[in-house]
Amino acid sequence: MNRTPFLILETGQPVASLRRYGRFPHWIRVAAGLDADETVVVDVVKGDELPDHRDFAGVIISGSAAYVTDRADWSERSAHWLRAAAHENRPVFGICYGHQLLAHALGGEVAYNPAGRESGTIELALEPSAVDDPLFAGLPARFPAHATHLQTVLRAPEGAAILARSAQDNCHAFRWGQQAWGVQFHPEFATHHMRGYVRARAECISRHGGCARSLARGVSAAPLARQLLRRFVRQARNN
Repeated sequence: MNRTPFLILETGQPVASLRRYGRFPHWIRVAAGLDADETVVVDVVKGDELPDHRDFAGVIISGSAAYVTDRADWSERSAHWLRAAAHENRPVFGICYGHQLLAHALGGEVAYNPAGRESGTIELALEPSAVDDPLFAGLPARFPAHATHLQTVLRAPEGAAILARSAQDNCHAFRWGQQAWGVQFHPEFATHHMRGYVRARAECISRHGGCARSLARGVSAAPLARQLLRRFVRQARNN
């Protein structure tokens, strides 16, 4: 079996109330079904050196409370590195901030979502291009996923295939080339993570016309969305 490790780019920390469950790389590793010795974590915010992407089976980019549009030095440095990895056809999977960062790196447009904050367990609707996508093929046309974000990919990179949307976001997932994916939702979230985020963002949710209490009650399991991380691992391993 190919045991080449996966690289996780850590771009932020969970909200304080959820840090007892560990950092984002731990959540991602568990959801992806990877052992501890199958992952290497690079904290790009702290300035960790970005290694050679060719030394890894694939790359997963975490979520963050930061904004891609701030163009922080660590973020732009990571975007430059991701652009090179994607152009060399390395398996890449961006989550939330990682999704937006990948889109930005490849020439797409990231901005605040005109529809406002999207939070809670949402319904994804697959686009026709998902039918033969290596990760999304065979999934139902509609299924639940967990989301919490203010910014979004307004315009996907040129040549990208849009794979999924929601009522508030027209680009919830895309594939660029053969092996670079971005997903706006959080496949690594379990229900307790999602409820915790809804509670932590209650004030912002209210400002955008939502009700955190109702959203928290509406949180449900999202096993099909979670499955995508394991599909990515298998795809990268079989590459």
